[in-house]
Amino acid sequence: MTPAPRRRNTAPPREEVLAAAMATIAERGLDGLTMAGLGRDVSMSSGHLLYYFRTKDELLLQTLEWSEGRLGAERRELLARQTPVRERLDAYVDLYIPDGHRDPHWTLWLEVWNRSQNADADARARQVAIEGAWHRDLVALLAEGVSRGEFRAVDADRFATRLRALLDGFSIHVAIGLPGTDRGGILTHVREFLDEALG
Repeated sequence: MTPAPRRRNTAPPREEVLAAAMATIAERGLDGLTMAGLGRDVSMSSGHLLYYFRTKDELLLQTLEWSEGRLGAERRELLARQTPVRERLDAYVDLYIPDGHRDPHWTLWLEVWNRSQNADADARARQVAIEGAWHRDLVALLAEGVSRGEFRAVDADRFATRLRALLDGFSIHVAIGLPGTDRGGILTHVREFLDEALG
């Protein structure tokens, strides 16, 4: 009798682990994300997860990078539309601002940046790469609006830096559920600012 082939103990694909981590954050918040719990969700031991990710900080950063990759694809798609630049700028802002209190992507973003005070140079460079992608896309959009005459003449890079600071501040208010702030009101504030600054 031929022996049955031995089952290989293969780890789930990295994307499955990161998607499970993000789903846990969405359902239970960051406090609900533990290596042991995530291991159960993907049928891996917490030790096996640590072998792949080394630390929880690295797991969180890779999950953020995975989430940003998905957002980046969505952002590139909306920016490539053949519509007026201002419509695409509003779509960019809409994608940037959290969906609401405890938005999982922003919850993760805030935690990674909070932990980055003690991060090594590699982790910091990866965080800068995330920010850089958003910045470059915004600069290109603003420059296009100026060149087409849709926006008044502005220094696209400087304006993008200031606009993203404004978006970050408002986004943190929405993500933490600061009383008196809501997504709709924030979007109105930003659109009024853009009307005044670029009109």
